Amino acid sequence: MFPSALRELSFWIAVLGVIGIIYGALVSMAQKDLKKLVAYSSVSHMGYCILSLAAFSSVTAIAGCMFQMVSHGLITGALFLLVGVLYDRAHTREIAAFGGLGVKVPVYTGLMVLFGMAALGLPGMSGFVSEFMIFVGAFGALNKVLVGISVLGVVLGATYILRMIQNVFLGKFDEDKWGHLTEINFREILAVTPLALLTLFIGIYPKPLEILMSATLQNLVNLLAR
Repeated sequence: MFPSALRELSFWIAVLGVIGIIYGALVSMAQKDLKKLVAYSSVSHMGYCILSLAAFSSVTAIAGCMFQMVSHGLITGALFLLVGVLYDRAHTREIAAFGGLGVKVPVYTGLMVLFGMAALGLPGMSGFVSEFMIFVGAFGALNKVLVGISVLGVVLGATYILRMIQNVFLGKFDEDKWGHLTEINFREILAVTPLALLTLFIGIYPKPLEILMSATLQNLVNLLAR
């Protein structure tokens, strides 16, 4: 760790974080492949961690960074798993190939919508807690214009997530093309259920995770503030 260098370069680190947030979201919006959309959304989500590291003097921002890494692991891991479930049945990940799947596979649709909402930071889910903490901490420690620009990442995130849900799960269902699709099975539900429960639990009651990381968090902030 190089606290003095971090102090000198904090503005430029914040700039890189904002670029990552906006660039990742814009590239995600351009994707036609579900897996690539999830992958590039990770770039945007990790940009928030870079932004929070630039606000190293804020305990709230660093706590938000730690929450974001946990939340990102849960949400993105689940989304990759669910995209794999669909690919295993349809043998394609092209968003334009689908439509109206909510009629055929309602349980799968519900899980995708759940984690999609978590990814865009819906209140009550872990993604909201982490991003809110980062914004609050960064706003008090960094250039407010930069932090304001970074908030656009949330708007762009909502755009590509909601558009994906609309194109894949809503609209007219092609029975001839996708009538053979089967619902997500028990084994797959069993794999994704712990991720869903943790995503909701952290979003509703983040205190246990905060207590778990509090000592490490305080030591890290003290180290960076030297």
